[in-house]
Amino acid sequence: MLMRTDPFRELDRVAQQLMGPGTWSRPSAMAMDAYREGDEYVVAFDLPGVSAEAIDIDVERNMLTVKAERRPVAKADSVQMELSERPLGVFSRQIVLADTLDTERITADYDAGVLTLRIPIAERAKPRKITISGESARNVGGESARNVGGESARKEISG
Repeated sequence: MLMRTDPFRELDRVAQQLMGPGTWSRPSAMAMDAYREGDEYVVAFDLPGVSAEAIDIDVERNMLTVKAERRPVAKADSVQMELSERPLGVFSRQIVLADTLDTERITADYDAGVLTLRIPIAERAKPRKITISGESARNVGGESARNVGGESARKEISG
């Protein structure tokens, strides 16, 4: 149902380490998990240290885009940074959603640095049983359904 759109993720990670933080014109990728749970798909993005106000989620047709920005924490002039490994800047991820997903009913929850999107499967994509009707539709053991009182009689096929 979900298509991975970034086959060079590991290369992007190495490039991010070499080039520095992401910018709005060239954002860094964010880690994610995607799985099906019942009648919906769940997509979880790791965004530790990002405030909910700094997260932007858009859906245009079947393209889901998640962008977030982690800014440096303001420090006093007397603070001397000894080590800085936490990535800063802009992070983005785009996912192509299948036509069988209901993009009108996506829900988002952000807790403990994890953004979780739940995307329901559209009703039209769920399996359904189709009944057969009509006078000649069922012919079991040489017997066919007969028209009784203007209505066609149905005979169940057991199998």
